[in-house]
Amino acid sequence: MFKLARRILPQQRIFPNPLRLHRLISTSDEVNAEPIIKSMETIGGLSTELVNEQKLKKTSRTLSTLQNHSVPIAARVTVSKDESRDFMAVFPDLVRDITTVTKTYNCNDAAKWFAKVLQYNVPRGKKNRGILTVLTYKNLVPAEDLTPENIKLAQYLGWCVEMLQSFFIISDDVMDNSTTRRGQPCWHKVENVGLTAINDALMIENAMYAILKMHFSHLDCYVALMELFHEITYITTCGQSLDQLNSHRSVSEFTMENYKAIVDNKTAYYSFYLPFAVALHLAGYKDAEAFRQSKTILLEMGHFFQVQDDFLDCFGNPEVTGKIGTDIQDNKCSWLAVVAMQRANAEQKKIMVDCYGNNDPVKVERVKELYKEIGLPTTFATFEEESYNMIKTHIQQTSRGVPHQTFLQILNKIYQRDS
Repeated sequence: MFKLARRILPQQRIFPNPLRLHRLISTSDEVNAEPIIKSMETIGGLSTELVNEQKLKKTSRTLSTLQNHSVPIAARVTVSKDESRDFMAVFPDLVRDITTVTKTYNCNDAAKWFAKVLQYNVPRGKKNRGILTVLTYKNLVPAEDLTPENIKLAQYLGWCVEMLQSFFIISDDVMDNSTTRRGQPCWHKVENVGLTAINDALMIENAMYAILKMHFSHLDCYVALMELFHEITYITTCGQSLDQLNSHRSVSEFTMENYKAIVDNKTAYYSFYLPFAVALHLAGYKDAEAFRQSKTILLEMGHFFQVQDDFLDCFGNPEVTGKIGTDIQDNKCSWLAVVAMQRANAEQKKIMVDCYGNNDPVKVERVKELYKEIGLPTTFATFEEESYNMIKTHIQQTSRGVPHQTFLQILNKIYQRDS
């Protein structure tokens, strides 16, 4: 993905001339009429204000809506209600299996508590990673292998991925002291939970391995699945460490190289490669090159996804995203912060250094206004479209066994998302 970024953003400069961009996106239902370029008085003999006003009238586009998509709405992948319902139908079995195991250790009270932990945290999100596991498996195997037993195994694997996700986000929310997640209070903010959430997160992680042992230990892929979950967990915690370490640095020290390392390790591996790779293992794939090509494409998608996430953290609607963004307050090494520092003049960099990483609402708002002054909403829109086209090209160039449509389903699902 870094090579992709270099092609799109040569020499660490991201679309240095915003006048070449023909689209403008706003951050609310009403388009922000503030001029994008404040450092130039005229453009082509016309005032900057007049040019931008004309652009607004011609190309208004609300943040990540379904208007003017390069992908037709009919072609965008959505999870069917049946698929989602079938996946959810397995969850009570999962909870029953886990609580049964917990009770064998003479921990009845812990089992009762843990059932509440699982029900509050694991199934409440969009469940994209888990359902992606199931859909990928269905795309990889012949129709005669899609027995109810095999599909249920894929669903259990999907729930293992969702459990790992819950382990990560509970821990992350505690470290960031976040307040909301998935449209509800973060688990550690729930009454009578507090820092017990740390132990709850560890229980979720380890219950995942109990499920793997219970349902997959008789299969040839069991060891590969265990190793993969352990590896991805370690990679992701390394990415979390990078994220935390960078949050203690000045925004002036943020680099695109550091950002890529954080994104690949903290997000891309577990959100995109893991669901796909566990499906490959369950489907019986053993070709190392198929795994390598898949990983390359899926890490690119993960980078693309995280840039979107950074943008939505700042400009997204909390009622749609389900969370209140805190990247600015938390001093996160985000795509917006890195690009802003690359493009800012000396005065704007001073504003970033003074305001970024501060909880003062006035300073937080000043950073958001600076992002708009620099033209980051427009830059993001173009980056999103160019990235989509580049990844699609890379998918079409793959050659080892995995159907192209399997990758395209994932890419089309995340393109121009709003949550």
